[in-house]
Amino acid sequence: MQREREYGAIARSIIDSNLYVALGTSDAEGRPWVSPVYYASAGYTEFFWASSPEATHSRNIAVRPEISMVIFDSQAAIHTGQAVYMSAVAEELFDEALDRGAGIYPGPAERGARTMTVEQLQPPALHRLYRAIVSQHSILDPEGHPVHGRKIDHRTPVAL
Repeated sequence: MQREREYGAIARSIIDSNLYVALGTSDAEGRPWVSPVYYASAGYTEFFWASSPEATHSRNIAVRPEISMVIFDSQAAIHTGQAVYMSAVAEELFDEALDRGAGIYPGPAERGARTMTVEQLQPPALHRLYRAIVSQHSILDPEGHPVHGRKIDHRTPVAL
């Protein structure tokens, strides 16, 4: 139980202290695409970002909403990095969901992003608001791999 709390705290700290998430999307034929986007989160299971509907990742989400996401500190010293890996389903927001999402995005003012109104997030504006609902979180296991005794890409699920 203590280990689960510690791992959850690691994941929450990473989500809270970073600004960008890398979205892993794929098109209708399965060709992969990765894009970093600025995000705001709600409850560690909902992530919001604004993008053009013409961006490759937005077009991919329109045809294949299942995505992967990773948040990490790219400035961490070598061999000390940690990340939160997520599986999610993403969508463009409309109507009440857009109203709610616009109240969450771009997050607290101290993060430095500019607020966008609902009008700035729907046609004919250039951007739309998207949301990913996470079904699974994992981190690199801080205990390392039992066979190798080293920290390798060995992920451990965490509940947030």
